[in-house]
Amino acid sequence: MAAVKSADRVLDLFELLAHAGREMSHSEIADTLQIPKSSLSQLLKNLIARGYVEVTVGGRGYRLGETLLRLAQGVGRMRDLATLSEAFLAELTSKTGESSALNLLRGDEAEVVATVLGPHRLVTHMRLGDLAPLYATSGGKAILAHMPSDFQKEYFARVQFERATPKTIHSVKVLRQEIEKIRAKGFAYSLEEWTPGIVGIGVPVLDPAGEPLGAINVAIPASRFNSEVQRKAEHALIQTRDDLLRQLLLGRPGGRKNHPLS
Repeated sequence: MAAVKSADRVLDLFELLAHAGREMSHSEIADTLQIPKSSLSQLLKNLIARGYVEVTVGGRGYRLGETLLRLAQGVGRMRDLATLSEAFLAELTSKTGESSALNLLRGDEAEVVATVLGPHRLVTHMRLGDLAPLYATSGGKAILAHMPSDFQKEYFARVQFERATPKTIHSVKVLRQEIEKIRAKGFAYSLEEWTPGIVGIGVPVLDPAGEPLGAINVAIPASRFNSEVQRKAEHALIQTRDDLLRQLLLGRPGGRKNHPLS
């Protein structure tokens, strides 16, 4: 219960400083939130150390810090990425004739945040909000393969494999080998590992630091999959990914050329 109370105080403090729109003194915060001044001092000390709260010039006031602002901006960027990707996914589906999607990391899963349905009668439906384990889909593998080594190490230690199909990866050893191949080739594959009869090919969307913003993938019925379809899909995926990144980095035509990832 003490941990919950502490978390509530942190959230109350963030909301207070955000709504105030100005710096607030130690006494103002303590009085408004009805927190003992000694408890508030320790709370502020921890938040300042992590960059979530800043001390203003003169040391008499407090405001939201850069760390919290960067987190908020990150949420906005992900929403922008999902919205911006729709036109590029439509072009990808037009080139390949297959359903396409943008996947973002959600805990230990990949979530479909934008998708375009293919034109064939036999198509794969990737629905908005669909979640899948990182080890099972092409989009998830593409993200996992490019996550920082610390994340991968912790993920390998905690992952619990569930076989969605007889072909689903079910060991850390095999997953590590798969990740090495993905990093070497640039493509991630799911060969009927999440959905029977469906082959997925994915590529990561990386920021300038080389960390994944997400992944783009196409889903192809196994009955239609062959080396020519694979080659065509891989080429289209790379082109789409590069075009999307170029748009993200340079901004929309006619707009400010900000760097949205910084």
